[in-house]
Amino acid sequence: MNANLYALLASHFPDGSAPCLVLTGQADRTIDYAQIADDSARIANALVAAGCEPGDRVAVQVDKPWQVLPLYLGTLRAGLVYLPLNSAYQRGELEYFFADASPRVIVCAPERLGTIETISHGATVLTLDANGGELWARAQASSATFKTVQRAPDDLAAILYTSGTTGRSKGAMLTHRNLASNAVTLVSAWGFTRGDVLIHALPIYHVHGLFVALHCALLSGCRVLWMAKFDAKEVLRVMPRATAMMGVPTFYTRLLAEPALDRATCAGMRVFIAGSAPLLAETFREFEARTGHQVLERYGMTETGMNASNPLLGMRKPGCVGPPLPGVSIRVVGADGKGRAAGTIGEIEVRGPNVTPGYWNQPDKTSESFTPDAWFRTGDLGTYDADGYLSIVGRAKDLIISGGLNIYPKEIEEHLDAMTGVEESAVIGIPDPDFGEAVVAVVVAHPGHSLEEAQMIAALKSQIASFKVPKRIVFAAELPRNAMGKVQKSALRERFARG
Repeated sequence: MNANLYALLASHFPDGSAPCLVLTGQADRTIDYAQIADDSARIANALVAAGCEPGDRVAVQVDKPWQVLPLYLGTLRAGLVYLPLNSAYQRGELEYFFADASPRVIVCAPERLGTIETISHGATVLTLDANGGELWARAQASSATFKTVQRAPDDLAAILYTSGTTGRSKGAMLTHRNLASNAVTLVSAWGFTRGDVLIHALPIYHVHGLFVALHCALLSGCRVLWMAKFDAKEVLRVMPRATAMMGVPTFYTRLLAEPALDRATCAGMRVFIAGSAPLLAETFREFEARTGHQVLERYGMTETGMNASNPLLGMRKPGCVGPPLPGVSIRVVGADGKGRAAGTIGEIEVRGPNVTPGYWNQPDKTSESFTPDAWFRTGDLGTYDADGYLSIVGRAKDLIISGGLNIYPKEIEEHLDAMTGVEESAVIGIPDPDFGEAVVAVVVAHPGHSLEEAQMIAALKSQIASFKVPKRIVFAAELPRNAMGKVQKSALRERFARG
């Protein structure tokens, strides 16, 4: 049996004329499954003609032309390793990735060709955008027939570089087994069927948009409303035609800012799914009040895909990411490596067929990331409740140690976020000559609200232990975020450490 992920996905494609992608806009265009399959074969042939052999890497830095889907599938079909890169990466970052991964082919937007050719390290550089490009021209001149290359379950399918904020970025290796097992699990857990219509407004260089969303769609043979980027008004325009949406929390807060979001607009929706960053409990409750829908929050990471999820049918808890997914084991451990009781915070460790075998060219980092009994150390801190639902309270690296006492930023942020007039907050530790680290809160106010630092600190003193109360509360227009909506606390720490 061929374990190539493409073989699994293609075995679930509906009849060729069934719509796969609907390119939203003023004049919606439909790309059917037959064209996706044919174009993936043409691209596979073009990549082989460019010198690619099974196991070679194909680096891709494009925005979101629809052609990237057959490019991804064609890469898999040819037994190659797909390497998606954030479209915001600049020369220095790209040079590191190309030197580390040694791709045989680099696919980029035409406007980036000049820069990338100077740092390609001998790779063939081909262009691709919504209008075509050199790769597309070569593909269209190639055969629409291609025999999918035989792959073993543990052969690499993709490498995704982590957005780590310190040290070298690590290339998480993902196998055909990793991606296939997670896809099968999610389609079942979230109830995807051929009748679904998925709103896809996520980027496609990240696990969320590329693997989670697209694999659910392709494995169920459903239709995808393909949006070049997230636009709240455009999402609301197409929502009456959709049944499902996946997004980062920012998507939901921006939808809530639109008066047109109501129960009637969402009447045909089956499920709203959120991830990549924590969804505030306030957002969960406000969205439910406006739409009648509870957002389904889940937990995953680059190295593992999805690990836990609130149930499709059953209780969804705000601030929780639910129990472990079928086939995935999650434990919460203390510094001694022993399991922590429910209600006690510890580091989250994961084991299952979805977990990366390690990091590309970094055996030392791979070794550090696994326990002696083969559990993956996520670096996330969490706790189980009495119902077996997991909550994420922060990253281990975000833990603040002040005066020898452990302080978990999430606890303080929850109190701040509950205050009238607070839109969101981020709590960090900055160097302090006396305590080692001092607690500082950065707060964004709701538009039109005025907040007072002294009053907020006084309120916190009545709610939490004094050693947890921020020494300062600083107000900002917004919090720095990466492309997937995660607050970049490292940027805040750097900023405030400089005073």
